[in-house]
Amino acid sequence: MFHPNTPSEEFLQYIWENRLFFTHALTTVNHESLVVINPGRKNSDSGPDFFNARIKINDTLWIGNVEIHKQASDWYAHKHNKDRAYDNVILHVVGKYDKPVFTSGYNEIPAMEIHYPERIEKNYQRLLASKTWIACEEQFHKMDPFALKLGYSRLMIERLESKTAEILQRLKENKNNWNETFYQFLARMFGFKKNNVPFELLSRSLPLHILAKHKSDLFGTEALLFGNAGLLNEQLLGDSYYLQLREEYSYLYKKYRLKGIESHLWKFMRLRPVNFPTIRIAQFAALLHQSESLFSKILEMEHIEKLQALFHVTASEYWQTHYRFNKKSKNKKKDLGILSINTLIINVVIPFLFVYGDTVMKPVLKDRALDFLEQLPPERNSVITHWERLGITPRSAFDTQALLQLKNAYCDQKRCLRCRIGNKLITS
Repeated sequence: MFHPNTPSEEFLQYIWENRLFFTHALTTVNHESLVVINPGRKNSDSGPDFFNARIKINDTLWIGNVEIHKQASDWYAHKHNKDRAYDNVILHVVGKYDKPVFTSGYNEIPAMEIHYPERIEKNYQRLLASKTWIACEEQFHKMDPFALKLGYSRLMIERLESKTAEILQRLKENKNNWNETFYQFLARMFGFKKNNVPFELLSRSLPLHILAKHKSDLFGTEALLFGNAGLLNEQLLGDSYYLQLREEYSYLYKKYRLKGIESHLWKFMRLRPVNFPTIRIAQFAALLHQSESLFSKILEMEHIEKLQALFHVTASEYWQTHYRFNKKSKNKKKDLGILSINTLIINVVIPFLFVYGDTVMKPVLKDRALDFLEQLPPERNSVITHWERLGITPRSAFDTQALLQLKNAYCDQKRCLRCRIGNKLITS
């Protein structure tokens, strides 16, 4: 039998929820017989830790809530004795019983010290102490990869839902304008990590309704984007395209009373020329120019190939021989590549399909979002490469997104108690 000295409250909740405690001859601290019929449903909000538990003390059946603490006196430290939300607690489960506790009505709450096999906490502490890429890396070879894949769907839904709050918050800021909100998120992703912040700032400084007025004019769209990006502030003599953009923007700047962002925000260092923000802005301009009502079109797309084709854009002619203004280069078509297209679809289009489908109660859009992920190839990045070294072979973007969620939301946070693999290792 193991009587822990300093287990975390989260760990004790895990023991209780999964019924890993010793149940033979179970009693309260007052030596009354105790039977746990149902530990209850874990509460992820404020209030007692578990709802609707069913226990029997002596011959009396109790139905109510359970609160768990490292030591009984935490009840007072957390001021539960003054909170009527805890008056229906039927059992106080503690690692160490150091004093009786009472409800706000001064009724004593039955208490139980929780005991469990020593190996469970030792296994858990071993994971917490690990310094490897993931806590279970040294034991990962023991796991059946199929056991991990069984959890992909849950992880994928979690990942999409984690993006819901941010999208809905921005939607609220934009007065429920889905097109504007989608445009801002798409702009941010066009920055592809290095320039996502200035791209987002650019989209916020240049509302979509202004760009829409120039939807048939690619040059005007470019002038607005490059100008508000702060990239037309230099004196570059000899570049007629640049000078014409400056002239056009000067007029539009005054017409719409625009306020752009600072040019120093854009990063060119350590980027391949094809990823320079100048190229990305030109491609973004081409996409906005050729795709009127972009978000509405996306909602109608039922095939991944047509969706990919929608994003297949080429920067304007000037950029075929330039990567930066006034610096000529070899002639090369500046298409938005398939890897970049898939990245935009995975990180912007699919979350928006999912959130929009949920908001307007169209489950077909949520299903389509997940289907698109199944049809897209697995992503290539350092996290996925490391999973592959551990023997995991993702089949699609659905799998890689699930693996990214596992690493970011569980492994990096040492949430082994909530992980399918961690569970197996802790209880083995």
